Amino acid sequence: MAAALALRVVAGLAAATLAAVLLEHYGLAGPPSPRPQSRRAWSLHPAPGSGGNIFWGLQISDIHLSRFHDRGRAVDLEKFCSETIDIIQPALVLATGDLTDAKTKDKLGSMQYEVEWQTYQGILKKTRVMEKTKWLDIKGNHDAFNIPSLESVENYYRKYSAVRKDGSFHYVHSTPFGNYSFISVDASLSPGPKRPYNFFGILNEKQMEDLWLLAKESSWSNHTIWFGHFTTSTIISSSPGIRSIMSSATAYLCGHLHTLGGLMPVLHTRHFQGTLELEVGDWKDNRRYRIFAFDHDLFSFADLTFGMWPVVLITNPKSLLYSYAKHEPLERILHSTHIRILTFSSSSITSVTVKIDGVHLGEAIRLSGPIYILKWNPRNYSDGTHNIEVIVQDSAGRSSTAQHVFSVKEDLHLTFDPLASLILLTDHYIVARVLFVVVVLIQLTILLIFRFRGHPAFKGPPGFINLTSFSLHVLSKINIFYYSMLLLTLYTVLGPWFIGEIITGKVGCCFSFGIFVDGHFLQGSLTFIVGILQMVFFNIPLMAYLCWSLLQRCFGHNFRSHLYQGKHLKIIPIHVFMLLLYIWQAYSCYFLHVTYGSLAFLFSPLRTWLTLLTPILIRSVWTLHLTELGTFIVQLKSHLTS
Repeated sequence: MAAALALRVVAGLAAATLAAVLLEHYGLAGPPSPRPQSRRAWSLHPAPGSGGNIFWGLQISDIHLSRFHDRGRAVDLEKFCSETIDIIQPALVLATGDLTDAKTKDKLGSMQYEVEWQTYQGILKKTRVMEKTKWLDIKGNHDAFNIPSLESVENYYRKYSAVRKDGSFHYVHSTPFGNYSFISVDASLSPGPKRPYNFFGILNEKQMEDLWLLAKESSWSNHTIWFGHFTTSTIISSSPGIRSIMSSATAYLCGHLHTLGGLMPVLHTRHFQGTLELEVGDWKDNRRYRIFAFDHDLFSFADLTFGMWPVVLITNPKSLLYSYAKHEPLERILHSTHIRILTFSSSSITSVTVKIDGVHLGEAIRLSGPIYILKWNPRNYSDGTHNIEVIVQDSAGRSSTAQHVFSVKEDLHLTFDPLASLILLTDHYIVARVLFVVVVLIQLTILLIFRFRGHPAFKGPPGFINLTSFSLHVLSKINIFYYSMLLLTLYTVLGPWFIGEIITGKVGCCFSFGIFVDGHFLQGSLTFIVGILQMVFFNIPLMAYLCWSLLQRCFGHNFRSHLYQGKHLKIIPIHVFMLLLYIWQAYSCYFLHVTYGSLAFLFSPLRTWLTLLTPILIRSVWTLHLTELGTFIVQLKSHLTS
């Protein structure tokens, strides 16, 4: 009866927690924010032909200029700002965060190094890139490491960046054929803690209001592009959510995930409201950048590698995968008269060959600058999908090929890589919070059920399930082990994990649900992921190890006889596995010391204190007097002999 009651209580708490999370996440707890006005209706003309009505820009992200590592990042960035910018001549450049590395030489600690920012500004000034184009740079999480406030002298973004103004902003690029809005999303934390607890960005209600006003300002532009450092999946935002606020935008350009170490070189998807989310690979290790263009209000882009020429971008017909009729006038493709291509190279272009469905269509001719055109009849391709391929050669003998699937029909669609969509559309802090709660409740439920359960009911031979159940029964009935595991689980959820210098000179407390520092509360995000790792890779294995050790004691073994009972191949791997997990726990104490200082190391119940107490708890199993296990030994022998 007591076990059933405990189970119902735990299930009720789990349901209430999940309901609260969903209400908060989907904005059901309050009225949604109003949407900006709809963009004006598109007309069929002008359609892409032999005229202008085109401009292009570049995006670069995650530069990570470092005083300690890879000086080539700065050298290549200088070449990018001189040679690449001179060749491509973009109308604007979006530098989407992590301009500097802000990590210590051992890559464990974090702080702002003025020399890194001076290097960044020195490159901008030396190359005079801000005289050639509009350079719009924003902060990433590395640019906000260890900054106590925006007014701090260590907020070097204010001193050395091109924009030099904290917060989101709206830039309008004006052309003879319309205005184009570019809205930045500054989700960097303020105050900015040391790593790793600022991997997620946060937008509070005031910041969301400001962004809504910027969205409203841009409602009469031909197009709106939003750009930021964090992917929307790594931004914590108040209701109705950042994706809802930017729902009228054509695309959101971001960085931050660095192609996930090469596992996901392409991270593109579309929001449910229609906005494209396009993460670009990092400059830091991969020297990636992006070119994007609006050609007769059709948006196209290509992700590129620095130093690879020629650069090719097909702007008409545009890729079907990235087409969306509500955000751009796709009917203009059907009424267009020419295929249009942007191509750039450090050497002169010698040929631009166009093929559709493998059939040679002709050689494109230069219209002006980097624009090449080839006359076509789109109605010849009005059925289904088709593949366009453009091969560009330059006088240096280099060749590049660009191709994509297109359609002149508006009712056809292609789907994005499901894994990329999962990564970009999942609110990871929500998932982490739910998983953390579930893992905690599972362990608590097991402890409570076996605590209030009567004698173990053996069914069948003493197999793995029966012995596991019996060992949990033993652990839950012995107070020192039961309360130790119960308090450890509850403390992981409720107690401060450590108290230390979250920011240099600013003492704060870290909990599973967030961080308190200098009078501010930073909502939990990565803390939930760390909590899951703590539960899965130490708390729960520790409980399992204690159960297994208690079972050995119930079989009549002490530690010495246990080691020499002739079953080393079965026993030693279990001890080694627990030892490895204990070493991981000990390393986390070292990591805590390096990142947050000696104070955090000394005042860390979940790390340092637990590391010291664990051997005592394990020793208590093997020194437990057999009389305290008498009842359990009798129960086990009774079953084994039955």
